[in-house]
Amino acid sequence: MRPYYQDDHVTLYHGDALEILPTLPIADAIITDPPYGETSLDWDRWPEGWPAVAALVAPQMWCFGSMRMFLDKRGDLDGWKLAQDVVWEKHNGSNSANDRFRRLHELALHFYRGTWEPLFKAPQFTNDAVQKSVRRSKNRTAHWGDIGQSAYASEDGGPRLMGSVIFARSCHGYAVNETQKPEAIVAPLMQYSVPEGGLVIDCFAGSGTTLAVAKKTGRRAIGIEKRETQCRAIVERLAQGDLLSAND
Repeated sequence: MRPYYQDDHVTLYHGDALEILPTLPIADAIITDPPYGETSLDWDRWPEGWPAVAALVAPQMWCFGSMRMFLDKRGDLDGWKLAQDVVWEKHNGSNSANDRFRRLHELALHFYRGTWEPLFKAPQFTNDAVQKSVRRSKNRTAHWGDIGQSAYASEDGGPRLMGSVIFARSCHGYAVNETQKPEAIVAPLMQYSVPEGGLVIDCFAGSGTTLAVAKKTGRRAIGIEKRETQCRAIVERLAQGDLLSAND
């Protein structure tokens, strides 16, 4: 099948994921944001059986969704094993009903097939470990003069494992897709599961966030998108990224 768009890092196909996925090469991981199937809107229809087809092309997958979606569609995820979950904490949320809590988060579940050990995994770190305040020992030796403060800041602060709750601002005001994910939430998932130079697949490319992050971080990406309006938006987004890079 002829790509809708292709450059050195990104290949984009316009069409049905169920038809195109079996033709793709094996990737390091899938990172995707499928239709949740929670509304009656055309673009929100869950493609039945897509997780089984996705299993043909990658041993691990990060899938965005809601708790309702994952519970309702758990039968489609048979064969995939749950490894971990990440919570995307938004700066603002949505209200589907005025008699419930306002939802300020979405989930990204990490699934895998086969065995865990051979999968590429690069734990992510943040440099926000808090320095510890350490009290001086009461059993210090006698001496003359000022002994100074009774506590001091240690040098134990620094990198620590990234937490499973990640705050990232939503894309309100500039989104080109109804459920666009910010690069700040996709990037750590990709850096964790796809090596530099590796291949990631997004079978519901939407606004192209997965493809844009792959290009910026030195990975290769294949995207599939059913709506041509979104394909055009992805190509424009990637072109803008190239322009910004050229002006750096």
